[in-house]
Amino acid sequence: MKTVRLNQETIASLLDDLLKRSPNSYGKYENAVAEIISNVRSKKDEALFAYTEKFDHAKITDKTVQVTQQEIDEAYERVEPALLEVIQKALVNIRSYHEKQKRQSWFCSDEKGTMLGQKILPLQRVGVYVPGGKAVYPSSVLMNVLPAKVAGVEKIIMTTPPGKDGSLNPSTLVAAKEAGVDTIYKVGGAQAIAALAYGTQSIPKVDKIVGPGNIFVALAKKAVYGQVGIDSIAGPSEILVLADDTANPRYVAADLLSQAEHDELASAILITTSEKLARQAKEQISEFLKVLSRREIIEKSLDHFGYILLADTMEEAIEAANAIASEHMEILTENPFEVMTKIRNAGAIFIGESSCEPLGDYFAGPNHVLPTNGTAKFFSPLGVDDFVKKSSVIYYSREALHEIHRDIIQFANCEQLTAHANSIAVRFEKEEKQ
Repeated sequence: MKTVRLNQETIASLLDDLLKRSPNSYGKYENAVAEIISNVRSKKDEALFAYTEKFDHAKITDKTVQVTQQEIDEAYERVEPALLEVIQKALVNIRSYHEKQKRQSWFCSDEKGTMLGQKILPLQRVGVYVPGGKAVYPSSVLMNVLPAKVAGVEKIIMTTPPGKDGSLNPSTLVAAKEAGVDTIYKVGGAQAIAALAYGTQSIPKVDKIVGPGNIFVALAKKAVYGQVGIDSIAGPSEILVLADDTANPRYVAADLLSQAEHDELASAILITTSEKLARQAKEQISEFLKVLSRREIIEKSLDHFGYILLADTMEEAIEAANAIASEHMEILTENPFEVMTKIRNAGAIFIGESSCEPLGDYFAGPNHVLPTNGTAKFFSPLGVDDFVKKSSVIYYSREALHEIHRDIIQFANCEQLTAHANSIAVRFEKEEKQ
């Protein structure tokens, strides 16, 4: 982990370094992804199953691509009852949090004969991508599916890559069933994204695709955006701990490592006003690394994208935190709520030493699908709004339109759009002639 004194130059250098992790920096894979999408779009199931055999080494056919009820029942038998109980508890918290995000259609009218409003409707069909292979993420299933269910999406389709024997992880299947997924398909990678975007004989086209994945999945989502909606182009995981001399260095170290273990491109940053804390946290990291199972991944992550930034003042530290706009931000300071009010850019904010990042990943309720790579400056966490669409509603009586029709005509003529002006004028041409 690199320890540097915080200033404008070091922040600029750090931001440039972090941007190297963005999926937009991996253009060398775009041609391969484009070829996969093109083949699935034209050859449909034939290409989909061929790519599944090539990349996942699983023979899938139109008879086996969809998960059966028997497979789901078997998954329940294989999942430990204690894990099922935890999934169900987390589900309640996540659903409850997202139910508070729901909004209703609204309309307003006045005595002049106008009625304006907004009609809010859930999307009809959504595709949820869930990573597979060595990774097992039942929490990701809950976080992507439950806001869609709360929004009222009519049909939720899930895709996830199968193992070599064509099976899926039982905890993933159980989480999907508990969350309310309608149909599950055993396909992954860019080919799954293409199938969801364009449809095949086995997999229907969806309106929007959500869910994390590797660089090929991220680039495929980017490529099909416009044909379908997407949630975001997610980059590697990030954590930023903002701390002063009151913070527990052991907690700080543990929390930084909780994200560094995700992959070699993950970023873990400590910004502190205390040189003593910086030194002690670094010592604790060394101690934890002796016992953690993903030590090799963590060490590479910290070597490349791990930083300890020493700030002269908390105001300077907060300014840097807002510039970085981390996916996860923990505030471990003497007055964390006061500091929180000054945080403008963060995907999720964790306040105080008992609110560590994994609490948000699994259980508290807020969504763990968060903006990365500085996009927290303009993007928000996944939520109910991502699964609805809005239509403006406009009604004017003839009397109401008559009152303002000349204003519209003048505006249209100003822009030299005479057909626009005419559309208004014809409604009153008889009156104008009188």
